[in-house]
Amino acid sequence: MTTAQLIKVATEGKWEKGLQTSINIREFEPIIVDEPKSLGGTDKGPNPVELVLAGLSSCASVMIALIAKEQDFSYTDVKFKNEGTLDLRGLQGVEGVSPHFQSVTFDVIFATEESKERIDALKEEVERRCPVLNLLADAGIKVEGNWVKA
Repeated sequence: MTTAQLIKVATEGKWEKGLQTSINIREFEPIIVDEPKSLGGTDKGPNPVELVLAGLSSCASVMIALIAKEQDFSYTDVKFKNEGTLDLRGLQGVEGVSPHFQSVTFDVIFATEESKERIDALKEEVERRCPVLNLLADAGIKVEGNWVKA
């Protein structure tokens, strides 16, 4: 077994008003996180669970690039479509109802000449190694990945 190679990532946040929080990550411009008006926010930015889905796409995109290089897998474009289902009763504190995603659909659409078997092999390795996907799966969330050619 190899020695752990730990890295730390960090963010800072500050409540702004209402349901808005500004998030600072490294030296980037702050990200405003808010809720849609239908949930009591002012819709000035994505909400936290939308950012989780965005994190899934971007994490998978990084892992696809790294693993595709390892597998000599060629593609010219990849697009992601994610959808998560939440039961609002969990957010409202109803006993026995989880506040996190109940399920996530994760569609990955490739522009590639690679075969379905090669796409499936890439998918298997990305799903094994993607930190955000594994965080969701380890939380018991059903993540359904549909990887297809455009």
